[in-house]
Amino acid sequence: MSHREAGQVAAIHFYATAPYPCSYLSGRQARSQVAIPAEAIDSGVYSQLVRLGFRRSGLYTYRPYCDACQACIPVRLPVEQFHPNRTQRKVWRRGGGLTARWLPLAFDAEHYALYRLYQQTRHAGGGMSDDDAQQYSEFILKSGVDSQLAEFRLNGELKMVSLVDRLADGLSAVYTFYDPADAHMSLGVFNVLWQVEQARQMGLSYVYLGYWIADCRKMAYKADYRPLQALQGGRWQGLSDQA
Repeated sequence: MSHREAGQVAAIHFYATAPYPCSYLSGRQARSQVAIPAEAIDSGVYSQLVRLGFRRSGLYTYRPYCDACQACIPVRLPVEQFHPNRTQRKVWRRGGGLTARWLPLAFDAEHYALYRLYQQTRHAGGGMSDDDAQQYSEFILKSGVDSQLAEFRLNGELKMVSLVDRLADGLSAVYTFYDPADAHMSLGVFNVLWQVEQARQMGLSYVYLGYWIADCRKMAYKADYRPLQALQGGRWQGLSDQA
């Protein structure tokens, strides 16, 4: 980060982590650039950091800072220009029976049970598949910015929970979990479409979707949302049609 960029977020300092195994691309080493101190990162500062490509995990604010790889590309959806494709429109109609409500960050045993089911089914053997209630709370419920949980139910049954940050110019989709048995509902897709609609109603310009990684199946799907903007070369621009 240049001195000019650093000056935009006064009192924030940055350090690079030691290399660690990449979670997305097999056989690669990753590093992160971390913003500290956590207590100085309020919603205003965090909004600036997100525009510079940062994300957060609990109170940990970071961006990829790898030595020989730039595969992780920050992406966002411009709300007013977004047009769902045919498949996305079908998913939106299919999820019409879901009811959603915003909730504060607070522990809920039903939410935690759904999180455990999601991790153990979708990410068995991964680092979070055995998270206890405290680890869940540190990841999902700890935030120094404007964060809420979006809870989705169908006929009263909990189907999905999404952690969302509100920024100065948009919503940031932090993490979403749901019952993998409901794969036919494409809940992850529905959630993105719902956040776009929420941002539109709030008068916000973007939905930030984290990092797009072309060679990682878990991240490549983000290119299905068009037009998608990517932070490349220090500025936000349209993601290439070849993506």
